[in-house]
Amino acid sequence: MKNYVTKEIKNIVLVGSPKSGKTTLAECMMYEGGVISRMGSIEDGNTVSDYHEIEKERKNSITASVMHTEWRGFKINIIDTPGLDDFCGEIIGSLRVSDTALMVLNGQYGVEVGTELIWRHLEYYKKPTIFVVNQLDHPKSDFWNTFEQAKQHFSEKVVAVQYPVNAGEGFNMIIDLLKMVMYKFPVTGGKPEKLPIPDSEKEKADTLHNRLVEAAAENDERLMEIYFEKGELDEDEMREGLKKGMLNHDVFPLFCLSAKKDMGSGRLMGFIDNVCPSADEMHSEFTTEDKQIKPDDETTTLFVFKSENEKHTGAMSFFKVCSGTLHAGQELFNTSNGASGKINQLYVIDGKNRIAVQKLHAGDIGATVKFKDTHLNHTVRAVNDGVVLKPIVFPNPRIRMAIEVVKQQDEEKMAQQLNKLHESDPTLIVEFSQELKQTLLHAQGELHLQVIKWILEHIHSIEIKYVNPRISYRETIQQPAKATYRHKKQSGGAGQFGEVFIHVEPYYEGMSDPAGFNIRGKEVQDLPWGGKLIFYNCIVGGVIEARFLPAILKGIMEKMEEGPLTGSPARDVCVAVYDGKMHAVDSNEISFKIAGMMAFKEAFVAANPKIMEPINKLEVYVPAEYTGDVMTDLQTRRAIVENIGSEGNYQKIVARVPLSELNRYATSLSSITQGRASFSTEFLEYSPTPPDVQAKLIQAHSANHKEENH
Repeated sequence: MKNYVTKEIKNIVLVGSPKSGKTTLAECMMYEGGVISRMGSIEDGNTVSDYHEIEKERKNSITASVMHTEWRGFKINIIDTPGLDDFCGEIIGSLRVSDTALMVLNGQYGVEVGTELIWRHLEYYKKPTIFVVNQLDHPKSDFWNTFEQAKQHFSEKVVAVQYPVNAGEGFNMIIDLLKMVMYKFPVTGGKPEKLPIPDSEKEKADTLHNRLVEAAAENDERLMEIYFEKGELDEDEMREGLKKGMLNHDVFPLFCLSAKKDMGSGRLMGFIDNVCPSADEMHSEFTTEDKQIKPDDETTTLFVFKSENEKHTGAMSFFKVCSGTLHAGQELFNTSNGASGKINQLYVIDGKNRIAVQKLHAGDIGATVKFKDTHLNHTVRAVNDGVVLKPIVFPNPRIRMAIEVVKQQDEEKMAQQLNKLHESDPTLIVEFSQELKQTLLHAQGELHLQVIKWILEHIHSIEIKYVNPRISYRETIQQPAKATYRHKKQSGGAGQFGEVFIHVEPYYEGMSDPAGFNIRGKEVQDLPWGGKLIFYNCIVGGVIEARFLPAILKGIMEKMEEGPLTGSPARDVCVAVYDGKMHAVDSNEISFKIAGMMAFKEAFVAANPKIMEPINKLEVYVPAEYTGDVMTDLQTRRAIVENIGSEGNYQKIVARVPLSELNRYATSLSSITQGRASFSTEFLEYSPTPPDVQAKLIQAHSANHKEENH
């Protein structure tokens, strides 16, 4: 294939709701460009992009697929993304390296849930965006309703470049408002016939053309002056104005087509190569130190936006060449982690097909296999200078589930594969919790978890099951208390003896040392599970030798790891050891460790103990009509709503919710709002549980403890 330079490269990403036709459009564009000889279909499972077995099975895109087409001297790199928000990591990574986004709308349904959710990512990256109304051949398609919804939901800056004359079952004609002609397509699609605009469409076409001219002129003073002077812009001037508006995220051109029938895709591709910015016209990349990396910089710089671990081929890294020229066999350095190696194999990718090439210029997208320790979000450079490009910021997980193997011998194998899945999908967080004695998956939604299960079982032959995750409760005290414990054991020869008097009280930031004690030493312990233990040595007269104090502290710490109420870690306690007894022969470290542990347990139980539960901050974005239902559901989850406000077309609800009440919230919210709401959640703090909840937790722990000891 031809070797394309930076100004000849266009990078586009296809985004939109499931079933909007992104994959079919990608297929159509490749067919129009002559890269493939016939179009595949979702139904037949033979499209270029949806090539994974699970995608064929589900008839939905699960991962982002990279491919390319060629059109009138330009190379158009295409990234087809999933439509489901569960796979937002694939969407965000693809947006990061693309120059223009094509937001595909289903002409039957207009603006759908997925479209609204993806728009937030587009707004973050401010990428030039084209709206494409697809499936206009469907009997229920409604172009004008879809157009109005796009303006209502996204911006009045959505401006029509085309509209269909006869949307529906017999669709075959489009009015082009930039060229002011009508395209009439043959039954088989493909190249249309150019015709004058019919008299019946003249008034409508002139009105929409004038709006398009105004949109083009608004973004450039020179063009505005020409427009005021002549009352019109020529086609080249309109293209110039539209490009500037798109780069400023101020104009969103809208096209119409039927990808399945190959009607309108050629005109869209013509607009991409004539108007959409090429790689050298986009904003520069920035390093973590806010220095620019420009395409014309000589040093080769790659940014890895996607990685896969295939069972048979191993690790594959997909990257954008951000500067310089990349050659096959070139020695490179991973500046994100210090690894280095050669790019032995350099490819242009079309779905599962690889085309070996010798070099790629800045702006292009390619892939390589088995480049050592290189994963998504890594920067690779020709020099080992520590320069790292700003990484992609992925959203926090929204759902968590514990995962277990059915066969114990698969435990290690599962851990290895989960780590590999995280490397290729950072929106999946894998946590091996020692405290809960569970492996936790933090994911984006129920479908995300289902896909992980499918991969483990079908590709790696690891049978797994999901179980509800335990909650990381904490225990603390609410008032001072004292306790004494004597440990005495005699069994022939040297015995064990240790007696400890302790005082406990709640710890809080900035508190004074306990009154009434002769403090000889103070030790502050930052606990691994959060909170503090303040340990005071208040021993007077040597009733306990200093060498036994570490053993007392060790005993207290062991009991704090498994608190007296539910076995959850204890926190935020001050302990003063103020008296005791020892024996000249029988006292030893184990004696004082046991005495300290048991004295602490008795004092803790007497100090009005309290179970603390993790509280999460929850932000819900919901259409106004569902706000009441969402609020009602939150009340059943012990939520405290802190704020309700508007954000775009959504109501934003901010609440504090116990983590224990958020189990399967993603599924519940989707059901309540018909999938139109989204949410994010993050840990906020620990807070006391209500008395009834505490009683149930203690009762459950006691019952489990009896079962274990039975």
